[in-house]
Amino acid sequence: MNLKEAFRYQNKLQSLMADALHILRSDENVTKTETTYLRHKVNPEVQDEKVVEEPGTEYFDRITEITRFLMYLLGEKEKLAAAIRKAKSTLDIDMDNEVSLNAVRQSLTEAFRRMCDLRGSEKVIPNGGSGLRFNAEGNQITYKCDVKRVTLINFDRNTVRKELQKLGKKADEISAKIDLCMVTSCVEYEPPFNVNESFATAFEQFTEEAGN
Repeated sequence: MNLKEAFRYQNKLQSLMADALHILRSDENVTKTETTYLRHKVNPEVQDEKVVEEPGTEYFDRITEITRFLMYLLGEKEKLAAAIRKAKSTLDIDMDNEVSLNAVRQSLTEAFRRMCDLRGSEKVIPNGGSGLRFNAEGNQITYKCDVKRVTLINFDRNTVRKELQKLGKKADEISAKIDLCMVTSCVEYEPPFNVNESFATAFEQFTEEAGN
């Protein structure tokens, strides 16, 4: 399989593990309740009656097998992670670092593009300001005045545009390299079941092959 398929299968294993953990985390699945009616104590003619309450969940009687299946999935996840790491080591780029760096480049691209879209503006706000003056009688009074607010671009737009173009070009180049690596790489891992199998099918296959 290639890296793209390996990452997809990695997600599948994680999903199956999550399903198994959900089963094990339910007290209803991992416990059973026995109720004994102590009738003999009050009526010597009858015997005590024990009733075992069985939960109606699908896997309550297969919890030990589910536990083994979960550990099996963890082992497969470890094997696949090692195979992915080995495949990455043969690439001509450091994929993990380049993916991380490209995320930074795309973040900067978004910020620079927003800056380039900004425009200066001028706005007059009627009676938006106030001041103090003396009237004819010598008393200090408040008066209103219009306010002109001018917003100016506080950077070199040409420089930002140039850097934006460089970022976009670099990000596209790296994305293309990563995409190529994803489909041309070779991950030495044999999946134990189809990536589209349901939890139930994968579990039954595991139990059959394990002889459970």
